[in-house]
Amino acid sequence: MPSAVITSAVRTAVGTSRKGTLVNTSAEELAAPVVKAAIERAGIDPSLVDDVILAESLYGGGDVARHAAVELGLYQAGGVALNRHCAGSLTAVGFAAAQVLAGMERFIIAGGVQSVSTGPMMHRRIPGTEEVQEFWMPPTHPDSEEAPNQDMTITVGWNTAKLAGLTREEMDQWALRSHQRAIAAIDAGNFKDEIVPIQARQMGGSFTTFEVDEHPRRDSSAEKLANLKVLHPEIEGFSITAGNSSGVNDAASALSVTTAEFAQSEGLAPIARVLGWTAKGDNPRDTGRAALETIKKLLDRTGRSVDDIALWEINEAFAAVPLAACRLLGISEDLVNISGSGCSIGHPIAASGGRMLTTLINDLKRRGGGLGVAAMCAGGGQGGAVLIEV
Repeated sequence: MPSAVITSAVRTAVGTSRKGTLVNTSAEELAAPVVKAAIERAGIDPSLVDDVILAESLYGGGDVARHAAVELGLYQAGGVALNRHCAGSLTAVGFAAAQVLAGMERFIIAGGVQSVSTGPMMHRRIPGTEEVQEFWMPPTHPDSEEAPNQDMTITVGWNTAKLAGLTREEMDQWALRSHQRAIAAIDAGNFKDEIVPIQARQMGGSFTTFEVDEHPRRDSSAEKLANLKVLHPEIEGFSITAGNSSGVNDAASALSVTTAEFAQSEGLAPIARVLGWTAKGDNPRDTGRAALETIKKLLDRTGRSVDDIALWEINEAFAAVPLAACRLLGISEDLVNISGSGCSIGHPIAASGGRMLTTLINDLKRRGGGLGVAAMCAGGGQGGAVLIEV
């Protein structure tokens, strides 16, 4: 039976939106370097690339994937924009695996890109009126009091914390450890092989090389996190702060996906196998829980158990999500996000899933291989997950 494999996995360093190094670097300028690097590191003839699938989120339309393909001279390759919000690039990898296993395509670049710093500020005419709503964002689901569609602090952070009985102190401690793990990984050089250095545009037209994640805080401490104000003081017991939430970030990621048979025929060296992928919906009120439900579905569909998984990447959109997964699914905290995640590295929405898989592959490789799961919740009560083997 054919198997889907990954032959390269790369990402940019993650920038802090609106005030970081990538503030003047567009989504298109982020996408092309990772697509190019994914092709080069795979060792494939660029003319054999069939398609480019890049996730986008809240970027106002367009097709960054096709833009990157044309910029790189990959005229024969298509390009498709995919949106499952936070889980978009996990879904892109799953779609790519399905395409090559079906025999409809042979070699695909899949990933995602997010530039909050340069994303368009949208407005629209309010239906039934001539009034214009400024700073409009497409809603992920119908608005309601229990599930506001513009406030993930409630539908992901707070509701997940209540579901798992998590305290403010537990979430702050998770966030602190996330920063410590990310800084340790940076200092050990663990991200160096997975990060593609890019030329980041600066004010005035000059460029600087950007190659180190800038969001992790070396000076983070339990005391500083404890002193942060909760984001909804009017809600009794509310425990979500900026410190136990993810950052707002810019980045891009890309992985090359093909079959083991095609890789062998072209002399390519697989770095991981894609064993399964899935998505799951939930009540938008329980968006954070959707990550847990997707994990359960993925394990069930692939015939695996929690104990089979060597390492986990469970996105820290809020610290509540991986904490809840550990508590409610019986996952060891020592095996989750061992190099940091959203609270520290950051959460460049559409690029995060590809970033997680790239880091997961390298962390598994350093540990001698094994099974790994990357999972996350996504806007509107969704979740996405991918199972790999190194």
